[in-house]
Amino acid sequence: MDPATIAGIVIAIGALVVMATMEGAHITSLLLAAPMILVFGGTIGAAMASTTLADTIGSLKMIPKAFLYKAPKMGKDVVQLVELAEVARKEGLLALEAKAGDIKDPFLKKALQNVADGMDADELRILMEDEAAAMEKTGRSAAKFFAAMGGYAPTIGILGTVVSLTHVLENLDKPSTLGESIASAFVATLWGVLTANVIWLPIGSRIGKMTDLLSERLTLLTEGVLAVQSGAQPRTLSEKLYAMLPASEQPKAAAKGAPAKGAKAPKAAEAAA
Repeated sequence: MDPATIAGIVIAIGALVVMATMEGAHITSLLLAAPMILVFGGTIGAAMASTTLADTIGSLKMIPKAFLYKAPKMGKDVVQLVELAEVARKEGLLALEAKAGDIKDPFLKKALQNVADGMDADELRILMEDEAAAMEKTGRSAAKFFAAMGGYAPTIGILGTVVSLTHVLENLDKPSTLGESIASAFVATLWGVLTANVIWLPIGSRIGKMTDLLSERLTLLTEGVLAVQSGAQPRTLSEKLYAMLPASEQPKAAAKGAPAKGAKAPKAAEAAA
């Protein structure tokens, strides 16, 4: 699990608590049920109204994934694809059908089965790209949903403050409670701005990043499978796929000019031999 989202939200809320404490405010004065119900309920309702019910449910289901997400190690995918390329060159494409049975990833498994069945390369590319787009669609939709919530929340908070101030103006004949009532009225604005910038927008950005990483991995798998189908040399395929990895996953050996783990000797060395 990547703790970035949880740690970030905790740090942000912790900073708010420390600031309020240093200012002498009571935290309980910020935990008012009425404004919190309005901000959370109103924000979800407004976002729901802007999309479909299915997208709303799907987006809310992405919340646990945003907190529990673990970035894929695409270096392992490269090693696996290079091994598949070696099998294909030595035993033929039909041997990939047996290998597909040992693969858990449904995207890669289906692609290898299609290769073993003799699907045309152009058709296979179109099929894999369409499947990848469908898998990414849910993440893109969820990211937009939470971005919309981040836009609605501050306005809903202001709406709550206006309603509360209207109530305050109705009770100007009670000056002893005026200060407390005005302070409570601004709690809705606080929760609107807080949830937008500390919860909804970060979650939306997190899901967007998750989708970007998914897109990169599916692109890697697509190019790798198509290369295996075309009979690419394992060494050449290894170099090509490692070049597609982000800097954080580039093998140290490759960065120093040595062959990456799972890769063969460079072409120049092979030619010299």
